[in-house]
Amino acid sequence: MTLTAENVIEVEDLHASYRTRPILKGVSFGVRRGEIMVIMGGSGSGKTTLLRNLLGLMRPDEGAIRIFGKDITQASLSEIRDLRKRMGVSFQGGALFGSMSLAENVQLPLREHTQLDEETIRIMTRLKLEFVDLSGYEDLMPSELSGGMVKRGALARAIVMDPKLLFFDEPSSGLDPVVSAELDQLILDLRQAMEMSIVVVTHDMASALKIADRITVIDSGVVVISGTVNEIQNCSDERVQNLLHRRPRKSSVNAEEYLRRLTEA
Repeated sequence: MTLTAENVIEVEDLHASYRTRPILKGVSFGVRRGEIMVIMGGSGSGKTTLLRNLLGLMRPDEGAIRIFGKDITQASLSEIRDLRKRMGVSFQGGALFGSMSLAENVQLPLREHTQLDEETIRIMTRLKLEFVDLSGYEDLMPSELSGGMVKRGALARAIVMDPKLLFFDEPSSGLDPVVSAELDQLILDLRQAMEMSIVVVTHDMASALKIADRITVIDSGVVVISGTVNEIQNCSDERVQNLLHRRPRKSSVNAEEYLRRLTEA
């Protein structure tokens, strides 16, 4: 992989495991300034482990992760915390706090990390809620919101501090096709309006093809391909074609081997 000054994220030869089980096996790729990078792969491919490493939630066994030029694998906790103030994260289930109203959820990063006065906090909250089309819902609790509204509320919280890098985990998960398409358009609008780099982890190929500038496909902890939408669509690798056309992976069962593993267990 060629690393350049235009990359806001540089992942180089990343290895990560849980206990003795290897998950990521030499992952390398970059995310350019101002682009939408989609990370794709089947269940168990290593997407979630990669995201946890990118967010500094776990330390890899080997390799480097440079975010805004800082290698977070060698950074102290305070340095990682400072970097996170320049990043936003929208989690898969929204992760809104159930005991707080929508507005209070969005305001939380501002109250934790800034010394802004109340009027400025209210203005910034209103602006972000208007951007995600949730104006007028400020006082509702998360339990009173639909799934799509929770996702958009989580996005408003993720961007309230105007980050230059946004991570979005499974934006279309649990949503109907219409709401999912609306969220895809919101991501595109967000990149244009705020000029941020966005990393989206998803298994939704239709969404990926719509929003991505480039797509990185991971399978069994290795990068199969990282390229443009056109390069992904024309990739001859069977694993990529399986994702594109929703084909099941081929598998064969050896009865004797299966019985041996059962008896050994």
